[in-house]
Amino acid sequence: MAYGSLEGQKRLQDYVSRFIDALTNQNGTALSALLAITSSSSPFRDLVGSALDLVKDPSRILKQVDKHAPLSEMLGYHMRCMQAYRHRSLYSLTIPSPFLQEFRNWESAWAMKALHTMVFELRTLAELADREMAANGKVPDKLKGAGSFLMKVFGALAGKGPKRVGALYVTCQLFKVYFKLGTVHLCRSVIRSIETARVFDFDEFPTRDKVTYMYYTGRLEVFNDNFAQADQKLMYALVHCDPSKEANIRMILKYLVPVKLSLGILPNEWLLRKYHIMEYNDIVQALRKGDVRLLRRALQANEDQFLRSGVYLVLEKLELQVYQRLMKKIHLIQKQKDASRAHQIKMDSILKALKWLQVDMDLDEVECIMATLIHKNLMRGYLSHKSKVVVLSKQDPFPSLSGKPAS
Repeated sequence: MAYGSLEGQKRLQDYVSRFIDALTNQNGTALSALLAITSSSSPFRDLVGSALDLVKDPSRILKQVDKHAPLSEMLGYHMRCMQAYRHRSLYSLTIPSPFLQEFRNWESAWAMKALHTMVFELRTLAELADREMAANGKVPDKLKGAGSFLMKVFGALAGKGPKRVGALYVTCQLFKVYFKLGTVHLCRSVIRSIETARVFDFDEFPTRDKVTYMYYTGRLEVFNDNFAQADQKLMYALVHCDPSKEANIRMILKYLVPVKLSLGILPNEWLLRKYHIMEYNDIVQALRKGDVRLLRRALQANEDQFLRSGVYLVLEKLELQVYQRLMKKIHLIQKQKDASRAHQIKMDSILKALKWLQVDMDLDEVECIMATLIHKNLMRGYLSHKSKVVVLSKQDPFPSLSGKPAS
């Protein structure tokens, strides 16, 4: 037992010495590695956690830190986080760490790397703690508390000076918190600060943070049915995303593809296959063929997935575009039979096409759909209710969306 305690003290002494060296040399990269907890490649988490199992009172070792900065108490807490993570007992911790409260006041640019690690760990540990609390029958509240504290960190970084560059990273972590909690409306105040404050120059932020920011703000535009804005933001994220990060590209495409479909732009199958988003393939084929039945089957088959992503309603609205494609096909067939009367499509012909697709619909429902297509400018013409005929414009009866949502 005595040997184990001695071995534990030796490990903690080595860790504290490395921390002091990183602090003294202002080495943000080394400091980040020392503070990492949840990363699978964290080199110190298990070392420190297992050492604390052996050493009950590390205060004597930690006091060495105070000779360089008053951080011994805070580092001690962070080390306890490592131990708690190792034992999966995070719900007993106070989140956020007081260590982060100190770091948010640091002006040095090198300290931003360490701050980024601390902010990431705060959010991740809070999520894990909430899961543990829920599993133990307790009300999860750590992530909500983490979000409130991150807003304070954002406020501390939003002023002038080198540390304001870290504001966008904190913003992105806030987005992740709000999306996780289902409180996305809270994103608005942060977005307003970033996009209207004079102290921020978007170009000065790191590319990684700009991509994440555009991804989340693009998702917000999707939820608000602002597809033109969503397209612009998500395309920025896609173009500037590291090509080697295929998982991130896939995340972007999961929202960009529905946006593009809403704007009348169909992706190639190779893209869907390459990034493993084949759940959209039948929807794309339904749009190409004008097959209402195929669209409905695709939505039903992937309903849970689309609902979790928040794009189900976006995809459901594509049904009007499918009807437009169906009308195009009927118009083309009639044109081949009798070009002079191709612009007059009988309701019976539409009902037959729908019946062939196994879509059960009466005349009133078809008339309603035709009227909607005309109203949305997806089809030019008028309805003759008396004659039960759709009379199409002889010039450009089916306007292209051309990258604009149906109005």
